[in-house]
Amino acid sequence: MASARRIGAPDAKNRVVLLDAAEQLLIEEGYAAVTSRRVAEKAGLKPQLVHYYFRTMDDLFLEIFRRYADLGMEAHQYALASPQPLWALWRFGINPEASRLTMEMAALANHRKALRAEMSRYAEVFREQQRQAFVTALERHGALPNEVPPVVWSILLTGLSTVVMLGEALGVTAGHAETLDLVERFLTQIEGPPQSVGDSAHQWRSEQSAPLAPEFSATTTPSTASTQ
Repeated sequence: MASARRIGAPDAKNRVVLLDAAEQLLIEEGYAAVTSRRVAEKAGLKPQLVHYYFRTMDDLFLEIFRRYADLGMEAHQYALASPQPLWALWRFGINPEASRLTMEMAALANHRKALRAEMSRYAEVFREQQRQAFVTALERHGALPNEVPPVVWSILLTGLSTVVMLGEALGVTAGHAETLDLVERFLTQIEGPPQSVGDSAHQWRSEQSAPLAPEFSATTTPSTASTQ
């Protein structure tokens, strides 16, 4: 019986470089551009190394998502533990580069069942964390309305950020300024003006800074300099 093909170590430097290259291709050109040849070319490595570290392209895509999602989970938890968790959630959702990667992953998941299942698993965890954040924040400020469950507030806030970022990616921005103003007024009524991010979330968005956790935005930039 033939032995299983050897796979490179999970912490190998070349493996990280390949993941960085594939992730950047997703952001810059979309998932259709992520082939073993293109990934190797962008990473400056031989094409056969892609399948040395990843048995299939599905495995490569899963690892991109898991790395991105795990770092995002850390940033998400950091945001929810901040003095203004609702503001932090909003900033978390309107990170432009992170949104582009999420949209590409969602599109890819339509064609790859394993990735869709993994994304669903992480999404359930995110939603429960967000629901609890709304319970805590609204109770703290005495603004927990009986007719609107906290999970609905969570879906409304994250849904709005998704629609806004998708529209901006497509160049459709009608109504975005009014929507952002409405959300900011709501958040200000609940938690007060945003702290430590300038005068408003608009300023934060224009600077495209990380949502209170620099490690989250690090998933959208190559890290080859730290792996050589």
